[in-house]
Amino acid sequence: MGSGIGARVPRREDARHLLGKAQFVGDIKLAGGWEAAFVRSPLAHARLRGITKPKGAENRVFTAEDMADLRPIRAESTLPSYRMSDYPALARDKVRYVGECIAICIAPTRAEAEDLAEAVLVDLDPLPPVPDIATALSDTPPLLHEDWGDNLFLKTRHDGDLTEAKARATVVIEREFETARQAMNPMEGKGVLAHWDGKTESLVVHTSTQVPHLIRTGLSECLGLDQADVRVIAPDVGGGFGYKCVLQPEELSVSWVARKTGRPIRWTEDRREHLTAGANTRQHSYKITAYADDDGRLLGLDADIWVDIGAYSVWPFTACLEAAQAGGNLPGPYHLPAYCCRTYSVATNKPAFTPYRGVARPGVCFAMELIIDAVARAVNRDPLEVRCLNLVPAAAMPYTNVTGKFYDSGDYPTAAREAGRMIDADSFRARQQAAAAEGRYIGLGYACFTEQSAHNTKVFASWGLALVPGYEQATIRLAPSGRVELHSGNHSFGQGLETTLAQVACEWLKTDISQVKVLMGDTGRTPYSTGAYASRGMVMAGGAVSKAAEELARRIRIHAAHLLQCEPSRVELRDGSACHGEASVSLAEIAGAWYLHPDRLAEDVETTGLEVTEGYKPDIDTGLFTYATHACIVEVDPGTGRTEILDYVIFEDCGRRVNPLILDGQAYGGAAQGIGTALFEEAIYDGSAQPLTSTLADYILPGPAELPHFRLGHSETLSPYSRHGIKGVGEGAAIAPAGAIVNAINNALAPMGVELNRVPATPHRVIAAIGEARARKEAAA
Repeated sequence: MGSGIGARVPRREDARHLLGKAQFVGDIKLAGGWEAAFVRSPLAHARLRGITKPKGAENRVFTAEDMADLRPIRAESTLPSYRMSDYPALARDKVRYVGECIAICIAPTRAEAEDLAEAVLVDLDPLPPVPDIATALSDTPPLLHEDWGDNLFLKTRHDGDLTEAKARATVVIEREFETARQAMNPMEGKGVLAHWDGKTESLVVHTSTQVPHLIRTGLSECLGLDQADVRVIAPDVGGGFGYKCVLQPEELSVSWVARKTGRPIRWTEDRREHLTAGANTRQHSYKITAYADDDGRLLGLDADIWVDIGAYSVWPFTACLEAAQAGGNLPGPYHLPAYCCRTYSVATNKPAFTPYRGVARPGVCFAMELIIDAVARAVNRDPLEVRCLNLVPAAAMPYTNVTGKFYDSGDYPTAAREAGRMIDADSFRARQQAAAAEGRYIGLGYACFTEQSAHNTKVFASWGLALVPGYEQATIRLAPSGRVELHSGNHSFGQGLETTLAQVACEWLKTDISQVKVLMGDTGRTPYSTGAYASRGMVMAGGAVSKAAEELARRIRIHAAHLLQCEPSRVELRDGSACHGEASVSLAEIAGAWYLHPDRLAEDVETTGLEVTEGYKPDIDTGLFTYATHACIVEVDPGTGRTEILDYVIFEDCGRRVNPLILDGQAYGGAAQGIGTALFEEAIYDGSAQPLTSTLADYILPGPAELPHFRLGHSETLSPYSRHGIKGVGEGAAIAPAGAIVNAINNALAPMGVELNRVPATPHRVIAAIGEARARKEAAA
């Protein structure tokens, strides 16, 4: 297996991180560089009446009035009824959330810049806030964007015919679900360092981003520069999760100031800024009616979904991606004959909503999986049996579901049964009864999901976006030394892409991974890519590298054949050499002949050389569907409301596993984030839309003591539509934990009549649910 596809190769990135040799935005030193701090709004909704700069510091404080030539961020969409919001880098006329940038202050140090920011006086005239969806959609709400007439970015509908489902249904389940607002909390917050390069007459921006080429496009449009005059470099990035795949207002204002002053300017986000002013995510509300028969077979689903989007629409994905994904993905891996859904993207006085690992699917999985359990209880069947009854069977693949999602391959029921086997579901009932005899409450819960990965041109175009991904490109060359150089416009921010792309190259070139050098994240040195999001890195960038490496291998064999005096078809690449029988020439010798000793090559040598750029996208644009089932056992203490995870298993299928070791890490990290969604994380706002969780003492993240020992199982159903059968997997493990854990809590507390329908399932909410169940029993008695 060597270093190629399927090898458990340790991440090559880890060495520099563990040894302190990585370089993040905060580590870069440029001569004459200054630091920036922002004056941020203390109010959620107010008219901006005036700004007074400290005397003597007028040339170190900049406002929207100074930046009159800087265009606002404008996320366009051609979807009917979509409302566009101008998102200014610095507030103009009005502020719309606590933490919105009002002015940027620069000084030799961050402390001095913050002192300067404290001295800026801002005159705000308070307006009535819109703290939640209910206020936003009330009869006479305060308006965030007055020209709209209401507070809706977009409404969508999927109109199916539920007539037959309603007529045949013997079981009707009505439920409402809530998921909390979250902050993303990558280890490294946002960061940007910009300077004007006088030699090249260009703006150079080092920024912590997943999408350097997209950021170059966004910066050039807002700054009024040609893209050729903007170079974006993403150095090491300490996590992204979607937070860093949109154009940030701070990137704009820092870049403008750097160009204006001719001085390098840096800003790095601190944790308080992240928690109060950083992009938020996840906050959904659902009202669902499910129709089923006596066996628990789903006949139809009727749903309303509201998403609390915040104040602005982010570029390029808009404010409406979340709701669009929610409505399209609610049916999940289940066969659903009829479906109606209405979605509402609602504007409130909170930070703008940004895509986060899973994009809507943690919410829809939570809602759908709790519906499945409710159906199972209604028909008195095991929840796993009801799932397998409704899951799309392997024989139906490829399968187009009720919302038009094209499931390319897989065996969903087998994954569910394997998860049940791994968790030892057959013996659980006896274990639960034994625990009950001891006065302990334990429960078993499941959640199944599909992860749409690497969805591409047609999908994004259908959302009406102004910028649509197409062919991913990669450049690969055999250097004069015989080493392989690989350039990708995608980027790695913790997912191990430097390692896995090198493995794909090794699959074709048969050299050791140490001989492959990977460069990413620099628009000045890499081919164009829309970047890393939507679990597209391995499918798209990996596919492009595979295609380019295959062509480079062909060219290498042609040159090697001349040196070995044989036909190219007789040349085999292995162990860093080209071989024919017992004879061989190394890749270094082949490269040396091309670059340094062309006299050794044939007179009619192929002149395309040893450098290849190829473009790639899968055979279908609709995405490749990874899938999994999570199963867990929890114990709930009804006295304290505390939930402990006793066992947790994941059985997943993401097609061909390029590096199983890295995939295990992806599963661990994603599941840890999902447990945060399930039990801990919540960005809380009061009635004035003031954030109440501004430190990590208030906003609780799961730590080692709260995480279980995850047990993983895998199958490999190759996609017929991608190179090597690869599917994306980066977001998947974060999708299911909320559904699995809350189903387990409800199963544990079923003897009390408890049914939680909201996350996080904090101790307070568990105790409250127990109290409500007791009150219902007493009222019924």
